[in-house]
Amino acid sequence: MRLDRGLRVWTYATFTALLVTGAVWLVADPFKTSDDGESWQAVAATMLMLHGITAMIALVLLGMLIPLHVGRSWRTGKNQISGAAMMAANAILVATASGLYYAGSDLLRAVVVDVHVAIGIVLPALLATHVILGRRTRSPVRQAQSAPVDMPAALRAVTFSEDRGSR
Repeated sequence: MRLDRGLRVWTYATFTALLVTGAVWLVADPFKTSDDGESWQAVAATMLMLHGITAMIALVLLGMLIPLHVGRSWRTGKNQISGAAMMAANAILVATASGLYYAGSDLLRAVVVDVHVAIGIVLPALLATHVILGRRTRSPVRQAQSAPVDMPAALRAVTFSEDRGSR
């Protein structure tokens, strides 16, 4: 099921920003103890802050995708394996992000960091695979007939026939 262009752009932009901020932090963090550590510390802190802010946007987008994309696609039986992998990867990222914030043990935190980084690195490949498989599973007739989800209409309040008589 194809997403509305706006939702697709926001999703891709948000997850790209998460990948970039996470990757820059991953590069900058080990250099905090170097001779030029102060500037690396500033870069790492800024990337971590931007990564967290962007993650909040990603949570909102995931909340929108579940009823608009995941639920509908799951009921039609389309792209379920890669979709389930995407949902699992995102669930692990959310859980490990919470663990990064709340982990009390240094050992637990080290494990959580490794899992979060590994899944974060794999997620773009999963997303690309999911999109490619989704495009391949649509038949040419369905591609011509399928329309993207209209976000403004999907977010509009539902009006029931009983509501019309009371106006």
